[in-house]
Amino acid sequence: MSAPQERPGCAALAVLLREERVLLVRRANPPDAGCWGFPGGRIEWGETIAAAAVRELREETGIAAEPIGTIAVLDALDHGPDGVLRHHYLLVAVLCRGSEEESKAVAADDALEVGWFSAADIALLADEMSAGVSQLAQEAMRWRDAVAAPPQDVAGVVVAGLSPLKAMG
Repeated sequence: MSAPQERPGCAALAVLLREERVLLVRRANPPDAGCWGFPGGRIEWGETIAAAAVRELREETGIAAEPIGTIAVLDALDHGPDGVLRHHYLLVAVLCRGSEEESKAVAADDALEVGWFSAADIALLADEMSAGVSQLAQEAMRWRDAVAAPPQDVAGVVVAGLSPLKAMG
């Protein structure tokens, strides 16, 4: 009998824009404890990507949102000091549309702080950001600007082959 094969976990990220800023949380737990990143977490058994993204956003910030579309898939590889892979996640980023309560974002669950960041803020605090935050924020803004009404159903159906889903390195 062979040993069980290790497989990556899957998590959803909620990407929320307000004008030229993105909502980020400072993470309380490893692997990125203390770093700023998008609200997100593991997708529960039977939960859609869209449902996971809006659930995580509400749990970590108190904000209710509507999922618009999947904008990116990222690999998150966490290696220990010895170089051994400790965690491997596929992070599915979902662009969300917030509600009036956006201004009332409060850090909760496993978020230490919450804040709205411009591209300049992210660049200035690059050492405090999780990997890929800057690129994903830029991608979200490009996507929002290019497509007024995204053509993708985040439950998995891509309309007319216009999926914004792409791998980011």
